Amino acid sequence: MSITNKILIGMAFGLFLGSLLKAFASDVEFIQIYLVQGLFHVIGSAFINSLKMLVVPLVTFSLICGVCGIGDIDALGRVGIKAFLLYLMTTAMAITLALCVAIAFGPGEGSDFSLSAINDFSPKPAPPLTQIFINLIPSNPIAAFADGKMLQIIFFVILFSIAILMTGEAGQSVASGAKKLNDVMMQVVTLVMEFAPIGVFCLMVKTFAEQGIGLILPMIGYFSIVVACLLIHAFGTMSSLLILMGKLNPLIFFKKLRSAQVFAFSTASSNATIPITLHTVEKRLGVDNSTASFTVPFGATINMDGTAIMQGVATVFIANVYGIELGLSQYLTIIGMSVLASIGTAGVPGVGLIMLAMVFNQVGLPVAGIGLILGVDRLLDMVRTAVNITGDAAVTCIVARGEDVLDTDIFNNQEAGVLSEIELPHKV
Repeated sequence: MSITNKILIGMAFGLFLGSLLKAFASDVEFIQIYLVQGLFHVIGSAFINSLKMLVVPLVTFSLICGVCGIGDIDALGRVGIKAFLLYLMTTAMAITLALCVAIAFGPGEGSDFSLSAINDFSPKPAPPLTQIFINLIPSNPIAAFADGKMLQIIFFVILFSIAILMTGEAGQSVASGAKKLNDVMMQVVTLVMEFAPIGVFCLMVKTFAEQGIGLILPMIGYFSIVVACLLIHAFGTMSSLLILMGKLNPLIFFKKLRSAQVFAFSTASSNATIPITLHTVEKRLGVDNSTASFTVPFGATINMDGTAIMQGVATVFIANVYGIELGLSQYLTIIGMSVLASIGTAGVPGVGLIMLAMVFNQVGLPVAGIGLILGVDRLLDMVRTAVNITGDAAVTCIVARGEDVLDTDIFNNQEAGVLSEIELPHKV
C-alpha cells in the first residue's frame, strides 16, 4: 500500500474516533487528560514539529540549487515575477468567487444569533506596509533562520546564491555541496513521511475530539458556503488555469497532489507542508528544482486563496447578521484589501484573522463579529490550507511549463515519485 493511502486511512480513522470521543467521552477525565491532551496531543505535535524541522534547511539547500540551476539572473527574475502575478491573480479570483456565492445564498440572513454574547475580538495589529518592505531584508540572517521567517530567508538565500554564481570555481564547489545536502534533506523528508499515517491519525483524533462535528450545526450555512467555495476554487478554478495556461491534465495533477493535500489538511499549516509540497511537485509532477525551490516556499508565504475565500464569505455573513448593507464600492474594497493583505501580513501569526479584521475595519463592520466564526474556524482552516497548497502547486506547474522546465514524462507517469516502504540500512 502506498504512503498516501495509509495516510488517508489514518485520517479517516482519526476523524471517526475523534468524533466518537467528542460525542460520548467529552466528560471522561481519564480519556481527555491522558489520551486527547496526552498521547494524541504529544504524538501529533511531535509530528508537526518534525515537518517544521525540515522546512528551513530544505528550503535553503533547495533554493541554492534552484538559483544555481537557473544560472541566469534574468530568468530568475522572470520566474519570480510570473509566480508573484499568478499568486495575486488567483487570490483575487478566490475572493471574487466567495463574494459572488455568498451574496447569492445570503448566509446569516434572518439569523437569531445573540450578538451580546460575542466577546470582543482583538486581533494582533498588522505591520504597516513600509515595515513589510523593510522586514524583507534580515538585519540578522541567523535570527531569521532560527525564527523561520520565510520571506527573509528567501531574500538572503537568493542573494547568497547569486554571489555563488559570481564567485566562479569556489562558488561551484559550494553549489555542489548544496546539491548533495539537498539530496540528503529530500531523503529525510522520505523518512519522516513513513511516520505520517500515525501522526495524521493522532492530529485528527485530537482536533475532532475537541471540536466535534456538532459545533458546525449552528453555523451550517456559513460553514457550507465556505467549504463549497473552497472546493469550487480548488477543483474548478485551478483546473481551468492548468488547462488554459499550463496545457496540463488536471485529473493527473490532483491525483498526484493528494498526499500533500492530506498533509495540509491534517496540519493546517502551509509552512509545515512545504517539504511534502516540494517533494510532490518535483518528484511526482516533474517540475525542475530550479523553479519549484523558489515558487513553493514563496507561495506558502504569500498565496492565501483559501484565506481570501473565508474573508469573502465571512464579510457577507457578518454584514447580514448585523443587518448592515454593503454596496458595490465596498465589495471592490474587500477584493483589493484581501489581495494586498495577503502580502502585507505574510508570516504574521494568526494571519487569517488579522486579514479579516483589516477588511472589517475598511468596510465598517464590527470586528467583534469575528467572535461568531471563531468556533468553526479551526475546522475551516484545515480545508483552506489544503486549498492554499493546491494553488502553490498549480502555479508552480504553470510557471514551470511556461519556462519549459516541466518534465511531461514524469507528470504523465502515474508511478513517478511514489513513495514505497523504506529499507533502512543495517549491519550484516
